[in-house]
Amino acid sequence: MKLWDKGFATNEEIEQFTVGNDRELDIRLAKYDVISSKAHARMLANTGLISNKDKENLLKGLDKIEAEIKSGKFTIEKEFEDVHSKIEFELTKDIGEAGKKIHTARSRNDQVLTALQLYYKDEIYAISKIVKQLFEILIELSDKNKNNLMPGYTHTQIAMPSSFGLLFSAYAESLIDDIIQLTASLRIIDQNPLGSAAGYGSSFPINRTLTTNLLGFKHLKYNSIASQMNRGKIEKSLGFALESISGTISKMANDLITFMNPNYGFVKLPKEFTTGSSIMPHKQNPDVLEIIRGSSNKVQSLANEIHMITGNLGTGYHRDFQLLKEPVFKAIDIVKQNLKVFSWLLPKLEIKKYILNDKLYANLFSVEEINRLVRDGIPFRDAYKIVSRNIIENKFNPDQTVQHTHEGSIGNLCLEEIKEKFYLYYNLIS
Repeated sequence: MKLWDKGFATNEEIEQFTVGNDRELDIRLAKYDVISSKAHARMLANTGLISNKDKENLLKGLDKIEAEIKSGKFTIEKEFEDVHSKIEFELTKDIGEAGKKIHTARSRNDQVLTALQLYYKDEIYAISKIVKQLFEILIELSDKNKNNLMPGYTHTQIAMPSSFGLLFSAYAESLIDDIIQLTASLRIIDQNPLGSAAGYGSSFPINRTLTTNLLGFKHLKYNSIASQMNRGKIEKSLGFALESISGTISKMANDLITFMNPNYGFVKLPKEFTTGSSIMPHKQNPDVLEIIRGSSNKVQSLANEIHMITGNLGTGYHRDFQLLKEPVFKAIDIVKQNLKVFSWLLPKLEIKKYILNDKLYANLFSVEEINRLVRDGIPFRDAYKIVSRNIIENKFNPDQTVQHTHEGSIGNLCLEEIKEKFYLYYNLIS
């Protein structure tokens, strides 16, 4: 069944090519198409475009389909082009002529947009909750390890003293930027497109404010063309947010992979979290972190892929938009999975203590030694030259006073302030 059926058949190969794997992808939109259709039916009855009896029959039929979706029994067979045609077919089969009225004053274009935007909203809520879980774990680890010193690096060379507390709180605060991106994406997506029809509105006296309220959208997208122009923009805005999260996750995975290397030996995963080699019996590989890093890097190409698909399209609907579903849906799944795995893995991380007791890292305290000389009245540039000369001549040997002073400054992580900032933005979503 096709919603646009005019009595002729499309070439079978062409049909398969144009539909692609849309049926499989559309399964996750089925719930949202039902929700949208219920709101649309109520609006049609409210404006007198259908009778109250037809409305009740439509709602009853949609409730039945919704129950099938929840139970996992709902399928989209090959004879149906997409989820929308399947639902309309089931409605008409179940309740008769009233099922044919559900499409009054709407197009498949605004039908698809509404289902997608409702789905994206729910996924943003779900992702933000998992980000919150990871954030709280990082804050807890930061507080626990605030005085557990480690080397800091620039240019991959040892630079200045850091701490695991500082590192974990850095990733926690970086997640705030990701939440801000999610918030921005939600603001763009949270606008009701239903009633824009094919992009040029409807001559029926529809009530778009009513469907906006029924569907829980924060705003109405007023201009019908602008509603359709949002296709691609909503995916791109969500893509930027998913990329932002993935950038944080990828960098953290890479840091842990590096610090697990025996040449560093700063952290360890329990043996059961690692994999081995088929030839080297000593290997304990961080495959889980490498998969997180690789898949997160893959997600970071999403916005560019969306732009390449949609960047040169004119106003109005184009079938190219169908190609957005697969990469966006896949990216959502990857981000959720990676966040969950990290939240499960981080508390089990074994962290080495007293790393900086090794004289290998003595030069990390050079800046603190310069500061000590400055406090004694020596100009900074002269102090810099004194310490530099001592390092070159292998005479630099910072005392415990210098190390203790630096430990105290690293221990002040402003965790309460970071938490306050996180929840300020998180609450804008939740």
